[in-house]
Amino acid sequence: MPLVLVVDDSPVDRARAGGLLKKATELTPMYAANGREALDAIREHKPDIVVTDLHMPEIDGLELTATIRREMPALPVILMTAHGSEETAIAALRRGATNYVAKRKLASELVPTVLAVLDIARADRGQREILNCLTQTESRYELDNDVRHIPALLDQLEGSLTRMGLFDRTEWMRIGVALREALVNAIYHGNLELTSTLLEEDEAKFARLAEERPRDPAYAGRRVHVQARETKNEATYVIRDEGGGFDPASLPDPTDLANLDRRTGRGLFLIRTFMDEVQHNPAGNEITLVKRRELREA
Repeated sequence: MPLVLVVDDSPVDRARAGGLLKKATELTPMYAANGREALDAIREHKPDIVVTDLHMPEIDGLELTATIRREMPALPVILMTAHGSEETAIAALRRGATNYVAKRKLASELVPTVLAVLDIARADRGQREILNCLTQTESRYELDNDVRHIPALLDQLEGSLTRMGLFDRTEWMRIGVALREALVNAIYHGNLELTSTLLEEDEAKFARLAEERPRDPAYAGRRVHVQARETKNEATYVIRDEGGGFDPASLPDPTDLANLDRRTGRGLFLIRTFMDEVQHNPAGNEITLVKRRELREA
């Protein structure tokens, strides 16, 4: 079972996070009270993922994230953020953290976020042979509206990046998170026309409609179209749904710290944080994401 290292100087918060993880029978939590203890535990026990608070004595979450990125780049890090820690959280995401969960939403979002990141991390179990003579790869996919197919697609897309030798494991996980958010948006908000407002106001109804609409003839025939192109210098992804679209100008500003803790703005925030260029078409049913090697290495 995946081993999850929970790092927090608050015994109450550690126990709370660990208790939530224990309820997911496929996860095993272990604990550290600060970044220094966490690094010792990582070296001794080799956890599959780290969930850490930001503000801690000795080594805080920001420094812990940077050290993990430098020494153990394949180990994903999820931040637990509290109100007032937004700027530090953004800095940690830029230094290598893979995702974040607001502490006030741990009960509903911690386990799904950990499992989603582990799905991406598992995609690196196969061969990673680099084909030095390859200069460009292109692929196109058509997905139905089943989000369970997303990990398999990400596995395929990671394989293309691996063949091109573009990014390290940590960077791929961040790209994978951005792509997953874009694909989920294309399915739920695009093809199935489930609004962010409904998700905020009635999560149970949102979940019920997400199960029903893929079988409804009005939505069942819609597909998500994915184009991927990788060169020696960059990866470009175009994701288009067949829904009615929306006005891209109506999107919340993902750079506004006030939106960091909003569930509905979280996906776009992660996409814009992890990718170098993000554009929507005027109709609002297509998003283009670009990640460049030279910007990552600068």
